[in-house]
Amino acid sequence: MRLRLLTVGLTAAALLTLTACDDDGSGSASVAPAPATTSAAPASSAASPASSAPAAASAPAVGSVPSPNVAQTAGLIAALKAVDPALAADQAKAIGKALNVCQEIKAGKDDTTLANNAAQRFSGGSVTLTPEQGAVIVAAVKASFCP
Repeated sequence: MRLRLLTVGLTAAALLTLTACDDDGSGSASVAPAPATTSAAPASSAASPASSAPAAASAPAVGSVPSPNVAQTAGLIAALKAVDPALAADQAKAIGKALNVCQEIKAGKDDTTLANNAAQRFSGGSVTLTPEQGAVIVAAVKASFCP
């Protein structure tokens, strides 16, 4: 439990250090982080910031876009790993991109546009996604935290 709280706190701190930036070169809008409201337990020597625990429940909230809680984040990350394990390598970026997908869902964009945009948004580095994989990502975002 202590390791999970430390991970949540460290992830929240990492999210706070992010600004509206977009490393994938797609030019898509990024999400500016909101202040975190969680607190971390005291650090122990056995804890590692590179833990594989789910990302924090204090992911940035944007307008009417809900932030995923810890359980929702775990489900989203598992779904992303099923598409391609590299998609979840940086959980903070993955959640930020998922929040962007949710914004487009809430804006009422059609399924084809959502799938194409998700594929472009999550592609980068060694990962190139198809629109079909983008549709799986959109479904995962909807199922996990963005009804």
